Amino acid sequence: MIQRMLASGLIAGIAAGLIAALLHFAFVQSTILLGEEYETGALVHFGASGSQEAMQGHADTEAAAVAEAAPEADGHSHDAAGETTSLERNALSVLFMVILYVSYGLILVAGFGIADAFGRKIGPIEGLLWGLAGFASFQLAPAMGLAPELPGTLAVDLDLRQLWWWSTVACTGTGIGLLAYGRHWAAFALAGALLALPHGIGAPMHEGFYGTAPPELGALFAARVLGAALVVWACLGWFAGAVWARQSLWA
Repeated sequence: MIQRMLASGLIAGIAAGLIAALLHFAFVQSTILLGEEYETGALVHFGASGSQEAMQGHADTEAAAVAEAAPEADGHSHDAAGETTSLERNALSVLFMVILYVSYGLILVAGFGIADAFGRKIGPIEGLLWGLAGFASFQLAPAMGLAPELPGTLAVDLDLRQLWWWSTVACTGTGIGLLAYGRHWAAFALAGALLALPHGIGAPMHEGFYGTAPPELGALFAARVLGAALVVWACLGWFAGAVWARQSLWA
């Protein structure tokens, strides 16, 4: 069983991590690089006030920054201090994505093992559903209180955010599991309570909203992060379920 779990988690995690890296470079990295321009002060955001000419010039500056960020994502140099290159940064991003989704994959197949012990058969379709549940637990539900943070966005204390994030993941995952496999009204009632609990308590928040990056850029970043995560989690679940089922046939 342990060997089966390790093989399924590693294979699915590596495949999903590579897909995540591809989506990151295609949709997310340009918004991060632009956010860093605001964070360092190279670009300055101002509200809706100002002349039409100034706003048009600001828009042209943003467009130029995005255009400059595009070739950097392909491996050219990018670092104010010149200590790291964009190629090294991209390689570390790929490595991080693979490690992250291998970890998620191992958590997912651990759930497969528990389900298998209770006589539940897991295949690609079931794995896909588990992957979507993982997305809801690890990405969507926490994002309802703590949205993905663009560089240049201020945040509250890290310990408070991590405590709320992990509590939300645990409550959401358990609630979805009870909804999927519960057989009594009490299980469904408990599931509803667990799903609502972290949001009833509320995520740690600032008293006001402020930051150096434009809110439109932050919204675009959050939307792209969640959209990419949905695709990757679906792929992770499908791959893990397919490998799990294939190994079941070999056993």
